[in-house]
Amino acid sequence: MAGKVDIAQFLEEKTGHKFSDPARLERALTHSSARQKAGTNYERLEFLGDRVLGLVVAEMLFMAFPNADEGELSVRLNALVNAETCASIADEIGLHVLIRTGADIKALMTDKRLLNVRADVVEALIATIYLEGGLEAVRPFIERYWEPRSRVTSAGRRDAKTELQEWAHQQGGVQPVYGIVSRTGPDHDPQFTVEVKVPGFVPAVGIGRSKRIAEQNAAIEILYREGVWTRPQA
Repeated sequence: MAGKVDIAQFLEEKTGHKFSDPARLERALTHSSARQKAGTNYERLEFLGDRVLGLVVAEMLFMAFPNADEGELSVRLNALVNAETCASIADEIGLHVLIRTGADIKALMTDKRLLNVRADVVEALIATIYLEGGLEAVRPFIERYWEPRSRVTSAGRRDAKTELQEWAHQQGGVQPVYGIVSRTGPDHDPQFTVEVKVPGFVPAVGIGRSKRIAEQNAAIEILYREGVWTRPQA
């Protein structure tokens, strides 16, 4: 992208929204590592966008699944607004080439370890559209990318740690125990390796950009290995 006009036109095609505030759009695409001055990055916009996304997706699920109870709706909501889903949408749109960062992390922008950055920018983009046109402007964008994902069977799957805890209890009243094996990488881009142990079973290891993500990945590995969940086809 050569400049602001090109970026705005590119994102207009991807979102269906015509942006009217170039400065705010630039801020939505700017990571804190790129600027020193407060208020010139996407953090405040990401805060708002996260809430707008949650509201619109919750409404979408409420209408699409009239027979689902609160528990199922919550599981579906969490799966659709988490960092993994938002980052995958950022990649689908092509946002990773537009994000402004410091030189030290620019080369890693497509790396899974920077998943949260890409997810945050999607939410900042949502806030930008919302501030310019309200819910009616942002709803078509969210429905375009999130609605197809809401129909995937795994979108209704429970949280992996919760699933593992209940499964382990059924195996004799035991509980999963998580422990950090290692933490590597710089502060702005850490990588955690976590091991989960369930008495009577082989431990599993998960890796993630946060302790929580690594724990989830470790739990998922056991659930797949023990046949509780079916591993997606490659």
